[in-house]
Amino acid sequence: MQEWRLLTTGYHDGAMNMAIDEAITLSMTGGKVPPTLRFYGWKPRCLSLGYAQRTEEVEWDECLEQEIEVVRRSTGGRAILHDQEVTYSVIAPEDNPLVSGSVLQSYLKISQGLLLGLQNLGLSAEMVSHKDLGALGTAACFDSPSSYELVVNGKKVVGSAQKRKNGILLQHGSIIREIDVELIFNVLKFPTPEIRTNMKQAFRRKACSLQEATGHALSDGEIMKAVSEGFSRALGVELINGALQIEEQNLALDLVKSRYGTVEWTKKR
Repeated sequence: MQEWRLLTTGYHDGAMNMAIDEAITLSMTGGKVPPTLRFYGWKPRCLSLGYAQRTEEVEWDECLEQEIEVVRRSTGGRAILHDQEVTYSVIAPEDNPLVSGSVLQSYLKISQGLLLGLQNLGLSAEMVSHKDLGALGTAACFDSPSSYELVVNGKKVVGSAQKRKNGILLQHGSIIREIDVELIFNVLKFPTPEIRTNMKQAFRRKACSLQEATGHALSDGEIMKAVSEGFSRALGVELINGALQIEEQNLALDLVKSRYGTVEWTKKR
């Protein structure tokens, strides 16, 4: 049984959260750290953009008024409003047999851990092809299905993105405790108010939060415990509680200054 590091890094702003994920990835490239499952949260609220997403899709004035930060991820996909959620990241060598294969194959392997985690919370979760869900095509991640999705009663409950660089796989995603649909669609730009309303209604049919799915509130601790146990069972790993190394912390601080905390990086598209 492989031993993986389990990190719970608490709440950070968007730039630091993205910098920590990359710092772990870079440290793993040099063989300095083991495969890692990380959980984290966001303070203040943050809208994260996919790597290639256009900044014209953001309502910048609304974000400023609502005190919502904007950061650009290193992974692709659409925008996610990070608020009342637990975010996970899986970082491992891409040739590790527990996550190896094509992007779809590794996505499915990791999703098995998430699936068992949701089931640990008492949810009737399942994995379905996006062809069964349909696509809406707006700037919001949760109505833009990946190849396979984790759903409860046909509604998407987890949104994930993956990248590979220098032999290391990074997949991170949002497990939504509660969701403010009005706010999500207020911070994204649409051609007309009518289109915004239509997309919002479609979003409500396609996505939901854990609170909506379970009928009661869940704590971050409950979610992290359930999902970590799901990963351990699905991948057959022993998760060892750990902490960021000093080198990782310093590298993350450097990445905030040079990349994730800069206007040039955020608005590069």
